[in-house]
Amino acid sequence: MNMNRAPFHDILCTVNSVGSPCSRSSTMSPAVISLACLGFFFSQRIGAQVGGQNKPFLSAWPSPVVPQGQHVTLHCRSHHKFETFRLYKDNDIFISKLHSTISQYGVLIGPVTPEHAGTYSCRGSYRDSPFLWSAPSDPLVIVVTGIYRKPSLLAQSGHLVKSRGNVTLVCCSEILFESFILHREGVSKDHLYHAGQHHHGGSRANFSMGPVTAAHAGTYRCFGSLNRSSHVWSAPSDPLDIVITGLHEKPSLWTQPGTVVRTGENVTLSCCSERSFDVYHLCRDEQPHECWLAKGQKHGSATQADFPLGPVHPAMGGTYRCHGFFNTSPCEWSGPSDPLYLSVTDNPRHQHVLAVPLVVIIFLAVLLFFLSRQWCPPKEDAAIMNREPEVDRMVSREDPQAEVPQEVTYTQLDHRIFMQKNTTHTSQRPGEPLHDESVYMELATG
Repeated sequence: MNMNRAPFHDILCTVNSVGSPCSRSSTMSPAVISLACLGFFFSQRIGAQVGGQNKPFLSAWPSPVVPQGQHVTLHCRSHHKFETFRLYKDNDIFISKLHSTISQYGVLIGPVTPEHAGTYSCRGSYRDSPFLWSAPSDPLVIVVTGIYRKPSLLAQSGHLVKSRGNVTLVCCSEILFESFILHREGVSKDHLYHAGQHHHGGSRANFSMGPVTAAHAGTYRCFGSLNRSSHVWSAPSDPLDIVITGLHEKPSLWTQPGTVVRTGENVTLSCCSERSFDVYHLCRDEQPHECWLAKGQKHGSATQADFPLGPVHPAMGGTYRCHGFFNTSPCEWSGPSDPLYLSVTDNPRHQHVLAVPLVVIIFLAVLLFFLSRQWCPPKEDAAIMNREPEVDRMVSREDPQAEVPQEVTYTQLDHRIFMQKNTTHTSQRPGEPLHDESVYMELATG
């Protein structure tokens, strides 16, 4: 056993507290004081040896993993009625002496620095045996974090892991750490250590777990250390929740108004189970990180959670699933519901609104086409019509009457006024073109 390294005056004060003659104010000679103190040292050593199994228990609150600059409280407790406790660091450095009568002791340490990292223990002594100290408590390692930049932590196959399945957590950093440590929140012991391996100029370590059970569920962080045995770590990685699924029966999932909806419609997905889950979790396969949580509402012996998606758009279509879990175990989920595929289409009404003008335009175009052919025949037809009277009036060149000018009538259509005038044959018309906008039609006269 290592001896206590408390200063000499602290030993005198400790002995004086139980009525020992080893006191600064004692009138005994220095030789007597020396003998008394020598006896005290022997009693300390003997007491440490005969303490037996009455060792106390040392704990840290809120955690033995302490960020740099924060505080931690060390508690030394025992079922035995110890009157005094002593706290040690690295098994031989005396830290503090505690007095109490209810066996609830605490020492506040901090703001912590790397020098506070190390192994702590405590001892206890009875009121009627102040020189006899118990066996030391089990060692408690205090780790100081935040000394280096944080690494990254991810799950290779995703953070949702089926019960009895396997999962590998990867911790990596740009720093060449000699070792990586995996820590699960709420568990102060059994950290997982892995040696760092070089990877793309940095380092990494793989932590494989499985077959997983409910005991593996929880929030994980990883740290890096430059020395495998060091109690000085990097800052923690961002938290990673490992959720174990399939621990309860799957719920049911349905949608209102249906699985095929139009853009802009209000859609609500409902998840229900007879297991009366406290919370339901809805997620979409296409966007696994875009999820919703809703509290279960009582419906008879079952609970149901509604997820109003609001006015939907095509990007919200996809395959949805839901899980249920209890508040007491938020990382232990049911099996997934059967998949529900939601199809979001463009609103047909908008298509009709756009289609109606097109139909009208086509109809009007066809109508105008036929009207134009009726009222404005093609030039070739007009030419034929103009030539038909001439065909009727064709005569032989030998006919003497053919040389006699015939009187024809031209009808001038000038807007809405019809005027008739007599003129000569076409060959006798003036050579100058007409400059007005009148329309002439040649009519045969009887």
